[in-house]
Amino acid sequence: MYLNCHTYYSLRYGTIKPEQLLAIASENGVQTLALTDINTTSACLDIVRLSEKYKVKPVLGVDFRNSAQQQFILIAKNNKGFKNINDYLSKFLHNHDLKIPEQPDEILEDCFVIYPYKKGQHFELKSNEFLGIAPKDLNHLKFSKWNQFKEKLVVLKTVSFQNKKGFNTHRLLRAIDNNTLLSKLSKSEEGCENDMMLPYNQICEAYEEFPHLISNTEQLLDDCSIHFDFNSETSKNLQCLTENKTSDYQLLEKLTYDGIAYRYGEDIPQKVYDRIKKELGLIKEKNFVSYFLINWKILEYARSKDYYYVGRGSGANSIIAYLLRITDVDPIELDLYFERFINLFRQNPPDFDIDFSWRDRDDITNYIFKTFKHTALITVYNTFKFKASVRELGKVFGLPKSEMDRLTRGKYHINQLDKLSQLVIKYAAYIQGFPNYLGIHAGGILISEKPIHNYCATFMPPKGFATTQFDMVVAEDIGLYKFDILSQRGLGKIKEAVEIIDANYTEQSPIDIHDIKRFKQDERIKDLLRNAKAIGCFYVESPAMRMLLKKLQVDDYLGLVAASSIIRPGVSNSGMMREYILRHRHPEKRKEAHPVLQRVMPETYGIMVYQEDVIKVAHIFGGLDLGESDMLRRGMSGKFRSREEFLKVKQKFFDNCEKRSEIYEVVADVWRQIESFAGYAFAKGHSASYAVESYQSLFLKAYYPLEYMVATINNFGGFYSTELYVHEARMHNGKIEAPCINQSSIQTIIKGKTIILGFLFLQSFESKTIERILKERNNVGTFKSLDDFIERVPISIEQISILIKINAFRFTEVNKRELLWEAHLKISKTVIQESVINLFKTERISYNTPELPSTALENAFDELELLGFALCNPFLLLTTATTGNLRARHLEKLKGKLIIIEGYLITVKKTKTKQEKLMHFGTFLDRDGDFLDTVHFPPIAAKYPFRGKGIYKITGKVMVEFNCVNIEVSALERLAVVEDPRYSLRTTPNTYATRKVRTTRELSLRATT
Repeated sequence: MYLNCHTYYSLRYGTIKPEQLLAIASENGVQTLALTDINTTSACLDIVRLSEKYKVKPVLGVDFRNSAQQQFILIAKNNKGFKNINDYLSKFLHNHDLKIPEQPDEILEDCFVIYPYKKGQHFELKSNEFLGIAPKDLNHLKFSKWNQFKEKLVVLKTVSFQNKKGFNTHRLLRAIDNNTLLSKLSKSEEGCENDMMLPYNQICEAYEEFPHLISNTEQLLDDCSIHFDFNSETSKNLQCLTENKTSDYQLLEKLTYDGIAYRYGEDIPQKVYDRIKKELGLIKEKNFVSYFLINWKILEYARSKDYYYVGRGSGANSIIAYLLRITDVDPIELDLYFERFINLFRQNPPDFDIDFSWRDRDDITNYIFKTFKHTALITVYNTFKFKASVRELGKVFGLPKSEMDRLTRGKYHINQLDKLSQLVIKYAAYIQGFPNYLGIHAGGILISEKPIHNYCATFMPPKGFATTQFDMVVAEDIGLYKFDILSQRGLGKIKEAVEIIDANYTEQSPIDIHDIKRFKQDERIKDLLRNAKAIGCFYVESPAMRMLLKKLQVDDYLGLVAASSIIRPGVSNSGMMREYILRHRHPEKRKEAHPVLQRVMPETYGIMVYQEDVIKVAHIFGGLDLGESDMLRRGMSGKFRSREEFLKVKQKFFDNCEKRSEIYEVVADVWRQIESFAGYAFAKGHSASYAVESYQSLFLKAYYPLEYMVATINNFGGFYSTELYVHEARMHNGKIEAPCINQSSIQTIIKGKTIILGFLFLQSFESKTIERILKERNNVGTFKSLDDFIERVPISIEQISILIKINAFRFTEVNKRELLWEAHLKISKTVIQESVINLFKTERISYNTPELPSTALENAFDELELLGFALCNPFLLLTTATTGNLRARHLEKLKGKLIIIEGYLITVKKTKTKQEKLMHFGTFLDRDGDFLDTVHFPPIAAKYPFRGKGIYKITGKVMVEFNCVNIEVSALERLAVVEDPRYSLRTTPNTYATRKVRTTRELSLRATT
């Protein structure tokens, strides 16, 4: 009876969740409904999947609208009609210049078209077209010519809201969508407040004078049938890379055996052949052959372009993946658990997360779209977040910014707020989690056997690749498994560092960055790991990882693999990280592990660290079969309703242990460890893949620290900001210079030990200006003077001021304040056009400029403004000289002592205790540039909050555990810096900084103690 039902996927319009819509229909005795969201098919597959639970027959379609103005509704008779609707809708979603017409401009087979009465009454209806009569149209219909065409009339009762609150929410969403005050929202942008579902009997009563409308509508719905297979084990991915499955398998087998020599040389263990045979058999049986081949084909193209990549995920447990060069992890060497990768109970293929450099990923994506016919990116639902919703609703209600700031900070008592502010909080909480707009998954790509539009419409985001309207969970519900093509800056750093080194060290052989076996034995790398000196290195540079490495004293590959997994939140929160460290540092404690757990996981001292540990423990200790263990694997993936997956097997786990007379407390503790993996965990092969990339970056850091830091800076760092990587280069005796018009490039360059920052890092400096400078310099040569530069490069006064302030004309040996004066006299405010050619060189007027010396202190503030950080020691910018001689290197000997030390803030990690109270972990640099790590428990975090970037006086107790030093903070004070001399009204400010700071040389970051 309902031909026009909306969920909240009718973005910023509908207010009903998909499952809620079915529940409402069931409650109202509605046996069939048509889901016709506005310009989207996002909820269609979910509605079909859930409909059986509510005993409601689903019919699918789309409500085509321009903004809120309804044009027509398309309803699919069958799956073919649904594809045709998706094809048609996608035409408009791919081209935003196209407006939806009043009538479909194509013949859409297997579809019904329904026009709203006011629009459609003037049309000549085709055989598959109908006129929709809303309750408000009934009186008008009595006197209309359409009474003579009863067979073309159907009930059009729109459903967009559940109740009055839903309608109020709808109006707020419409105001947000139109960026207007609620009081100014046009009625034409709203739905009708009666667009709610009525019980079946009531809707029949409303149309009792027109029984043919009811019968026509029921007949139309009866003629519709849609079906999707949600239970089939058959993948909907591309089935064959070659002509058929037989030739696919033959190719996979050939590639596998061809890869043995590359990976293992001539001395090949028999267990390699045994593992190959076992894997090939299961891959064929589970119909995963094409999945492996597609990944192989993508990476074969990447290697042909010399792109660096890392293959990880559970697929890294596979020897076939290793031999096909999808991954670089040897499952034989690491004894990777085969059943984590694949088993007879597994329906979906193993995960391959393929990381590329951020520079190369788009080309790989483009190759995939060109190579495979039915391809699309996967969307993600970007939802309304509470704080953002408070701001959006605050604007809708017309609240002042100060009030919105107060509400987002949570500094209020709800009963003390006025009515409008209370409404903002109420509705912000209500719409939290509603989809707001569709985004793009970080790297998920579908490669389907059938056209993507069989399943949903696609839209065209700015990236220029067709993107589904459903997310990866819905895709996997029907057997469409994504290929993960991801990007990361770590690979860009490695590749660029190798290129810089090969260019600068032409006398030595090119670096083989893939020689991981050599790196694993390298003593310099071992030293970096043991002492946690891995700033800039992939996955091992964060404060938490730095401290864990120091506590573990890791210096080998397997230790690093374990560390990269044990740091995940589940292990640390469950207390097992500390237990792992204790057993690692004190071998006598390993005997405390349960005998079965010690036998299952000897390498990790009986502690679950990896996903496969959970599967092994569930299977061997908990007595679950591999199918039930695979349910835990799905739960650990975080993709599904992970808690439900765990609970399905929890009782059986406990029952099996009780039958074996295991002590309940022991079983409960083991299950607690298992639960800590829900939603976030690594397979061992995944961690091993991370460790391979870590070793590559560690090698570069160990032997070529300056070149590696330049590559890190150019690839926009890693965990930290550019400033810290500049600092790290300086700690390795690099000399850092500001951009220079005669030496700098777009990116940072290195000459010997001198690092010259790139133009790219100058704030507000335009790319077109950079292009002009480099083009002129390359074509004609270096610049001789400011006049020479002005004559050759079209530039505005604003842009040249940036260059002068950053001292990019320092080669002229003219003070930059004088250069600024000259530039203002010689450059017009209007931008010089590039097309203007001077046929005759005119002599520039020479002005007598006043003597305007600039200090190193002023230089520092110019650098702060233009680079975001000063190229000097920040401690020298304090208003008062610090007298303390205490440094980070002294703290280990002061265990338990209360100390005061100054630190320059680098980063803060905010977290919450089990009691939901806010606490912090701080990372600082001392005056020598060494790290200080601090802990701020909730009372201190509340009393002494961080006040932004700067130098802090830290008071606290020195804590030393496992050779790792922390300061438990008891007080924190941000120290004052000198007034910016460029804007100071004082002529001779009497400060420490101006007395001491005289030359740039004196502002070296590594100030002597």
